[in-house]
Amino acid sequence: MTSAQTLSESDRRTVARWAAACAEHVLPLLDTEDASADHLVRDALARAAAFARGESTAAVEIRARMVAVKAAGSAATPAGRAAARSVAQAAGVAHMGAHALGAAAYAVKAVSLAHPGKPEVVAQELRWQLEHLTTAERLVLRQLPALGADPSGPLGPGLLSTGILGETIRQIQGSL
Repeated sequence: MTSAQTLSESDRRTVARWAAACAEHVLPLLDTEDASADHLVRDALARAAAFARGESTAAVEIRARMVAVKAAGSAATPAGRAAARSVAQAAGVAHMGAHALGAAAYAVKAVSLAHPGKPEVVAQELRWQLEHLTTAERLVLRQLPALGADPSGPLGPGLLSTGILGETIRQIQGSL
């Protein structure tokens, strides 16, 4: 049985555009000292955008989705790691649509880590994300279960449901 967090391939392509945009917005925070890791993260972002445009298949992207996760470990700062994880979540949308919310949440986390003690900068990032959602993307994201309501995917109890990641996802879902 497929999880409600998976979404149809068409719907995953729809929200992959927004997920990639969220990740790209914080890409300047990426600070790897390893040129090959930097390339892997940027390539993962390009692949996520290509999937959104219909230029890649879900099968190809599902096989490559963990590359950015591994490359995130090469980031020199916590903000850089969060930015790389935002890209990894965007790359994961080809597998499961709920990762789009993970991409947005990690982007907000990256900003919060880069600007400690500046909640207005964090709020500005979240506003940017919400302003860049299309009507079609909002409709697709509304299909996802509320954070914590379905244990069979990234929106279940776990990392995305806690701390700033969980707060961000709850705010996004509440604004849809």
